[in-house]
Amino acid sequence: MKSLVLKAPSQAEIVRMAQQQEDQDGVLLRVELVGLCGSDLNSFRGTNPMVSYPRIPGHEIAATVVEGAKNIAAGTRVTVTPYSSCGVCTACRIGRFNTCRSNQTLGVQRDGALRELLFVPEEKLFVANLPIKTLCLVEPLTVGFHAVARGRVTSADVVAVIGCGGVGLGAVVASSYRGARTIAVDVSEQKMEIAKEAGATYTINTSRDDLHTALMKLTDGHGPDVVIEAIGLPQTFRTAVEEVAFAGRVVYIGYAKELVSYESRLFVQKELDILGSRNALPADFHEVIAMLEAGRFPVEKSISKIVPLEEAPDALTEWSADPSRFQKIMVQVNTNS
Repeated sequence: MKSLVLKAPSQAEIVRMAQQQEDQDGVLLRVELVGLCGSDLNSFRGTNPMVSYPRIPGHEIAATVVEGAKNIAAGTRVTVTPYSSCGVCTACRIGRFNTCRSNQTLGVQRDGALRELLFVPEEKLFVANLPIKTLCLVEPLTVGFHAVARGRVTSADVVAVIGCGGVGLGAVVASSYRGARTIAVDVSEQKMEIAKEAGATYTINTSRDDLHTALMKLTDGHGPDVVIEAIGLPQTFRTAVEEVAFAGRVVYIGYAKELVSYESRLFVQKELDILGSRNALPADFHEVIAMLEAGRFPVEKSISKIVPLEEAPDALTEWSADPSRFQKIMVQVNTNS
């Protein structure tokens, strides 16, 4: 079968390879589309510390069941939760499998979905009545939905989402889906337009507007009840704490690449809930699927391009050279899908 393999940083190749014996458990899937996300870009660039080489990337999956499922008919289209869990660590014992200390995500710590065939345990599959491109967006949107769940967002809240890439857009639509007034923050006008269609009540383009002034105006001087950080920069980590309302909630999805220094007085003075958010739970998948089935997300505008598997190495190179040009790249693995 054909696979995309990262052989080393900045070296991606299409390789013909046999199915690995250790992977031949579970349901056999025919991979249709795979979305690329920021972690795939970091893996390609050699800046993802959790990746070793060679590695097959890809964890945003739309596929068709071939055989081996007990409760899902062959020919059914599915998406996949790409995480593993040990079942015995502290997180697993309380049902938070998304943050298992031994988690291995497809395409990161273990080979992923950018190959023609893939075996996946049946309990990792989700069936949805969605077009194939929409199905491929389920997993990346769950990450933002999980962050909104962590922030306990309700219709009574004003929520600011800092960063409107794929994950941030998930937080925007999740917040809107729960009825909250949602403020999308970014430097890209194109991303602002997509965020509006995803449900943002207001947008703030910080390349031209002062964030603090704009937030104070939109919240009558109080600040947002919830701030979700989806970029991963020291400055935006600090901004979230500085701008959130008293008694507010801050949710971090992004990873800062360097140490972050804070004015810790604000933690106590505001009595903040400061929360991390990692991966997603099955409940997040079901909520995203329901949202997409209701037509609440601008699918077409969120996808920059779809390329066949043979062109994926060039697409990664092009994306790495100018990330701002792309919102979402998808790879069509099987050409007659």
